[in-house]
Amino acid sequence: MLARKTMGAAACAPSKYLIVITGPSGCGKSTLLNKLFESYPERFGFSVSHTTRSPRQGEQDGVHYHFSQRSKMQQLIEDGAFLEHAEFGSNLYGTSKLAVTNVCDKGQICILDIELQGVLQVKKVGVEMSPVFVYIKPPSFSTLEQRLRDRNTENKDSLEKRLSQAKKDMEYIAQHPDLFNYTIVNDNLDTAYSELQTALKPFVESN
Repeated sequence: MLARKTMGAAACAPSKYLIVITGPSGCGKSTLLNKLFESYPERFGFSVSHTTRSPRQGEQDGVHYHFSQRSKMQQLIEDGAFLEHAEFGSNLYGTSKLAVTNVCDKGQICILDIELQGVLQVKKVGVEMSPVFVYIKPPSFSTLEQRLRDRNTENKDSLEKRLSQAKKDMEYIAQHPDLFNYTIVNDNLDTAYSELQTALKPFVESN
């Protein structure tokens, strides 16, 4: 089900829109975003985040993440180089201002895939672009847990940390529904993708 609220931000040039997407690990964000980029390869650009975690199999530096040493990333954070940053599962994650600028300079609409902590930071500091916030919600916590276990990419300790954080985030969002312009429940992939397309249609068609 797609929940929509009226956006207060005035329309601006497409390259100045910022789409902020969040949801717990296992909710299907990556799959939905991959479909979106396949459908609109020229319209949207992905802001490549920094992280201190190790690459997973098949991940490439500069493509999936900018993999960074913790000391280097901490220094960049202190220097004010990040639009948002968060610590999750003992690793740092963050979106550099330069990464967002690089996408916008190409005339593309920048998409951020970030954690709830990052969403709250973007909300707090504000940005020159008109941010649109989208929450990808699993149908239930039990479904999310099963998806993460089936994915088999985490050890027992990291899995429990992810599940614990996901539960906290889902509870917080349930108490603060006005955080997002759109909420999409990913129970069925095709339905969820259709709802995401509907939510982003004004930006796809804008000139």
